[in-house]
Amino acid sequence: MSALILALVAGAVVGLALGALGGGGSVLAVPALIYLLGFTPAAATTASLLIVTVTSLTALYAHAREGHVRWRAGALFAAAGLVPAALAGAVAARLPHWLLTLAFAAVAGLAAVRMLRGARPDTDGRRTPSVRPAKAAACGAGLGALTGLLGVGGGFLAVPALVTVLAFEMRAAVGTSLLVISANSLASLATRGATMGGLDWGVIAPFTATAVLGAWDGKRLAAKASGPLLQRAFALALLAVAAFMAVDAVT
Repeated sequence: MSALILALVAGAVVGLALGALGGGGSVLAVPALIYLLGFTPAAATTASLLIVTVTSLTALYAHAREGHVRWRAGALFAAAGLVPAALAGAVAARLPHWLLTLAFAAVAGLAAVRMLRGARPDTDGRRTPSVRPAKAAACGAGLGALTGLLGVGGGFLAVPALVTVLAFEMRAAVGTSLLVISANSLASLATRGATMGGLDWGVIAPFTATAVLGAWDGKRLAAKASGPLLQRAFALALLAVAAFMAVDAVT
């Protein structure tokens, strides 16, 4: 199968995850870029940030139109992660490939378990949760560091955090996480200028295009399927990806 077709298919899957779950795009994009398209781990994390930034901004617009973004809480969450994301992004370029791969697998596995344990019925979306600034800032800082280090937008961890820490209902958590992803990804990209030159734009461009289209389809899917069902399905896929990458890192 040609690289172009693989990029188109992988992009569609990444977009669906971001549009439906408000996260998970990077967790799927990084292994797809490494194992299907031949990118090195360092190049894959940079390319993933580019793809996820564009796709998240598109999906954010769609969710914001329907009032599913909590701007104040999301801004606080995202702002706390900007500096950690930038610092960790600078460190990532100096770490060995196997260590980045193993760390990515560990984080993905923990996130999958958290999503399986945290899936719960959706609420009616009428409550407006109060924000606990200290907890929001602490979670945001941790997610920012992961974004910079591993090339993930943080949404696959932000959604569970917004639901459990800030008591958001599922749809608001999905929409708000896209704001966090966009901010963290942009901050991390600012530190990765040295890794931009060698990227294969012939792969990244079609990957991003289908991811954007997939995000709109994911948004429509999220409106029809229950939040817990989507979380469980994604968590199982995430566990499989984490196991594969962990084996690859140690063999």
